Amino acid sequence: MRKLTAGLFIAADGVVESPEQWHFPYFDEEMGAAVGARFAEADTVLLGRVTYDSFADAWPGREGARGEEGEMAKALGEARKIVVSRSELEFTWRNSEQLKGDLIEAVTALKQENGGPIGMSGSISVVRALLAAGLIDELYLLVHPIAVGRGARLFEEGVDPIPLKLLSSEAFASGVLHTVYGPAGA
Repeated sequence: MRKLTAGLFIAADGVVESPEQWHFPYFDEEMGAAVGARFAEADTVLLGRVTYDSFADAWPGREGARGEEGEMAKALGEARKIVVSRSELEFTWRNSEQLKGDLIEAVTALKQENGGPIGMSGSISVVRALLAAGLIDELYLLVHPIAVGRGARLFEEGVDPIPLKLLSSEAFASGVLHTVYGPAGA
């Protein structure tokens, strides 16, 4: 079975919404390497439509860049990109397709296919649904040392508990804590 990993930038108060407004002061080589390594392993990327749109606007033009940025852009470009959306989509970025059918059924089938790891970034509503269904094998949280104070949190109030097990953690010089969680029963 293919491994599904999801990664999110998260504030110390649990906010995951609009990281472009608070994340960048903490981005450094350590974080870039951590994010890049996860995507370098993945041959398939699962994204919500909003995250896909932001990636498709940013990454294709960087494929010719040198260093880690160019390597990550090339890896993302070559990966199979599956986009979750209820609306019919048209794609401009190569190797992109729309997820068809029910999210949980389609991702369960995707994990059964031959291939390497499946990576996710952002896509909060998709991550929530897949966590609740027990389909995410590793949850990478880059916890930023900032309390944003408002915005959507990863775990909404009133949902059933999702027991997790800490698989690893590392503190970056920027103060960001890189944590990796798996299902508690694993």
